[in-house]
Amino acid sequence: SEKQEVILKVYDVLGNEIATLVNEELSPGEYEVEFNGHSDEGQNLSSGIYFYRLEAGSFVETRKMIYLK
Repeated sequence: SEKQEVILKVYDVLGNEIATLVNEELSPGEYEVEFNGHSDEGQNLSSGIYFYRLEAGSFVETRKMIYLK
């Protein structure tokens, strides 16, 4: 199967980009990614509502998530 660019990012409720969890070319399949509750700058995130956006080729989806410490 052909690899495609996959991007998984986390945003706060205001739409600010918080963290990039995946940004690489991957073959189709199932993957698991751990979110450690830190921003890309190393700041601890507070509990609350965040959004994650998954882009894989032409597929794009944004979903809400709740982060609890």
